Amino acid sequence: MSRAEMVALGWDECDVILVTGDAYIDHPSFGMALVGRLLEAQGFRVGIISQPDWTSAEAFRALGKPRLYYGITAGNMDSMVNRYTADRKIRSDDAYTANGEPNKRPDRAVTVYAQRVREAYPGTPVVIGSIEASLRRIAHFDYWSDKVRRSVLTDSKADLLIFGNAERALVDLTHRMAAGEDIKSIRDLRGTAFMVPAGWLPDDDWGVHNSTRVDVPGKVDTHPDPYMMVQQNTSSCATENGGAKGEVDEGMVEPKPVVPVEVIKPIRIMSREERQAMAKEKHNKTVVRLPSYETVSTDPVMYAHASRVFHLESNPGNARAMVQAHGERDVWLNPPPLPLRMDEMDGVYDMNYARAPHPAYGKARIPAWEMIRFSVNIMRGCFGGCTFCSITEHEGRIIQSRSEPSILREIEHIRDKTKGFTGTISDLGGPTANMYRLACKDPKIEESCRRLSCVYPSICVNLGTDHSKLISLYRKARAIPGVKKILISSGLRYDIAVRSPEYVKELVTHHVGGLLKIAPEHTEENTLSKMMKPGIGAYDEFKEMFDRFSLEAGKKQYLIPYFIAAHPGTTDLDMLNLALWLKKNNFKLDQVQTFMPTPMAMATTMYHTRKNPLRKVSEDSEVVETARSGKIRRTHKAFLRYQDPENWPILREALVAMGRGDLIGNGDKHLIPSWSAGEGNAPDPSRRTPSGPAPSAKGARSGIVASAQPPARHQGQRANALTGSLTARQSLDTKPRASILDTIKVKKPAAAAPAKGAKPAPRGRK
Repeated sequence: MSRAEMVALGWDECDVILVTGDAYIDHPSFGMALVGRLLEAQGFRVGIISQPDWTSAEAFRALGKPRLYYGITAGNMDSMVNRYTADRKIRSDDAYTANGEPNKRPDRAVTVYAQRVREAYPGTPVVIGSIEASLRRIAHFDYWSDKVRRSVLTDSKADLLIFGNAERALVDLTHRMAAGEDIKSIRDLRGTAFMVPAGWLPDDDWGVHNSTRVDVPGKVDTHPDPYMMVQQNTSSCATENGGAKGEVDEGMVEPKPVVPVEVIKPIRIMSREERQAMAKEKHNKTVVRLPSYETVSTDPVMYAHASRVFHLESNPGNARAMVQAHGERDVWLNPPPLPLRMDEMDGVYDMNYARAPHPAYGKARIPAWEMIRFSVNIMRGCFGGCTFCSITEHEGRIIQSRSEPSILREIEHIRDKTKGFTGTISDLGGPTANMYRLACKDPKIEESCRRLSCVYPSICVNLGTDHSKLISLYRKARAIPGVKKILISSGLRYDIAVRSPEYVKELVTHHVGGLLKIAPEHTEENTLSKMMKPGIGAYDEFKEMFDRFSLEAGKKQYLIPYFIAAHPGTTDLDMLNLALWLKKNNFKLDQVQTFMPTPMAMATTMYHTRKNPLRKVSEDSEVVETARSGKIRRTHKAFLRYQDPENWPILREALVAMGRGDLIGNGDKHLIPSWSAGEGNAPDPSRRTPSGPAPSAKGARSGIVASAQPPARHQGQRANALTGSLTARQSLDTKPRASILDTIKVKKPAAAAPAKGAKPAPRGRK
């Protein structure tokens, strides 16, 4: 962190200097600490520059010139996600900075930091990594600039990009550079990307699979007639072309005998294993050429096609190298890294971490550290494949788990070394709470699988869903002396949990602190199919188990569901139905999330291209409608917080446009009131008003426009929820259309107290 520390250690230079956009916390949940300790364990001297002043190169010279290379990362989050909200507004704080202070990192931090270290020490090798570099390794849509940007390799001018689980690649790279190998010649590490001349191939025996265009119907050849005894000429016969009588019909000519060239070649019968090995070798020496940056930046269909091809090449067991042209050079991506074995995971997490922020921060509070200081990461990866999430693109689909002894040792270290520990472990989890030790039943099937999700549209028959190892871990963790409570705070994959009622009972009985977070994300199939999430029926099944086991344990516990507004494929009607479901189930959400298109996510592809990359992409393939305008996105978000008076004006406007004015009123069966105290549109109390204003003739897809005056009523006219057509519902004597809220059981008001001296009415049987 400083020259003084180098002097105290007796170092005259660092082998590797890591630059990060986060405050430095020596804990395995923070990437820089993990990488630094990993290289230190290999015998290298590692320096760390945390949150440098990027306005000049001087801060990047603080530790001198590294002997081997600079390692650049934006931190644990993409810098744009860290600094901006889903509405593109600058956040007021930064959880990864001391005291939550904002503006301690630049936009696109990887690119800025890389440019500054080049300026500080020209010619020094630069290696970029972390989630920001990993998710921007090819041409990608950037939500904040609303355009397709080039690979971060071209903008940062880095020598090498390491993506995914980088431990093996990083150790191999550092040792090879320490042995004198030039970084520009290191081209064979899995999980790395680099720039090469156009058309470059690693060797002469490599082939190219061209995927630079979408599949289109090709030429249909005429099938030969198997009964024709002579060769048929495909050209028109002479008589049809006006030839004279007696001319030779060239359409029927005896074929000339072909004398085969005698080739003496021994016959060799290959075994099935040999044929498979040959095919695999050919597969491994084939690179997939994606459409160029210039093409995908201007053609949404080709962008969607490239996204689909990219995600289909994500299984380390069968993924091929990929290449994408950027001008006169190519970005080359080696196949993703192989998952870490259990002993390797243990080695990474068992290193001698201080498990505390650097002393330079003094008593400053770092929110991200406060959140995870008493938690334990037990696994990596996620096979859920949710389209709005980028975990799969970064950590992979195959679960990498630590061993029980390693996890239990870390709990003991927290108990013994972490200040402020009171006996409660806040989480045993990871990207998900309950994928620990879950895997495909057959490694060969796992190696060849090309599914984008193991659990959508249904749980794969080859996926093991036995939670017994996780149950065993929970029980052993609870038994550690000094540990009073183990909570599970990571998001629970409830569609898998219901396959193991024993696990749900264990979780509910011992590991829920009153509230349990789960993420249905939506209720409508139209939206869930674009998210690759299970139907709401899976939530209902889990809720039944959760309530039953909570009752058996004698505990009052509640589920906290998370939902996303304005996800690609979501219509105004979908959001209305979700709001009705929330009211029916008496959910009043405090914190809600609007969809944020992050780089390389498949939902981001839908947002940008209006195409569905989950299926084959073509010019006329499925169109995915998406809420892009700010007002529609605000309307969708308002539906999630229908109870908030600040959202009522925009919701009234939307409901009118959708033809659902019957949901505006002050009764229990209405979604929002027609007015509220303090609003400027409060009506005269002495005058009765209809339950809602007149609907507009505009369609529900806009969800914005409302009509100013109610039209004349026509006898028998009916409402259309999709078109918002005019209805007879505007008159007071018209019965509102039945809605889903009709099923809500409304508690009857208490009877008025009897007058003084009056006899109470006789009580009936309950």
